[in-house]
Amino acid sequence: MKPFLILQHRPIDEAADNEFDAFLRYGGLKPEEVRRIRMEQSGIPDVNLSDYSALICGGGPSNVSDPEKEKSKSQLHFEGQLVRLYDEILDKDFPFLGACYGIGSLTQYAGGKVSKKQFSEDVGSTKITLTDNAALDELTQGLPATFKAFVGHKEACQELAPGATLLACSENCPIQMIRFKTNIYATQFHPELDTEGISLRIRIYRNHGYFAPEQAESMIDQIRHETVTVPEIILKRFVDRYRQ
Repeated sequence: MKPFLILQHRPIDEAADNEFDAFLRYGGLKPEEVRRIRMEQSGIPDVNLSDYSALICGGGPSNVSDPEKEKSKSQLHFEGQLVRLYDEILDKDFPFLGACYGIGSLTQYAGGKVSKKQFSEDVGSTKITLTDNAALDELTQGLPATFKAFVGHKEACQELAPGATLLACSENCPIQMIRFKTNIYATQFHPELDTEGISLRIRIYRNHGYFAPEQAESMIDQIRHETVTVPEIILKRFVDRYRQ
């Protein structure tokens, strides 16, 4: 089969490696079935989409809505390259799944509004509600009407981009999962994240402004009691659907 392309931009290796391993584990992918690009290190080398089955873009500490003067040189570099990649993805309706940063960057590219004005979510679990559109979509049909997912983000989509179909929402963040055309998906929640992974990220990002650092251990204790299983089904369905 053609490999899956996984784009990441987490500058801390431990967090990036954990995210990558989770994409493989819950997507049912073997290391030899993927190509991994750390955008914050190397940018995005020339990519021929026809060489791949699909593309997955992970989350990270970067915010697409930040003013350019607040962005690092590496972020400005890979975001410029990502725009060119989105040109081709949207034109070809190429299979894509973006998580967290992926929904923000895709929405902003497509003409929606992304900012920190409202709809940010604290690190932890939230209740996701599927829309009527989800009943007809291959990734979400037959899933529970509501389920828990792990989140944690400063910016959020303020309104849908033209052409986007809303598949899921939550009380505090009305845009949780979208689809463009037939094959282009993005989620605000993390389909790859489990209790071990989110506990690791809490420790790693405890001083990155997501929450008060002294709250980290109590947050981890609370998360240990969470049961989050449905988001990983969405990730696995995406991989199974686009294996070639």
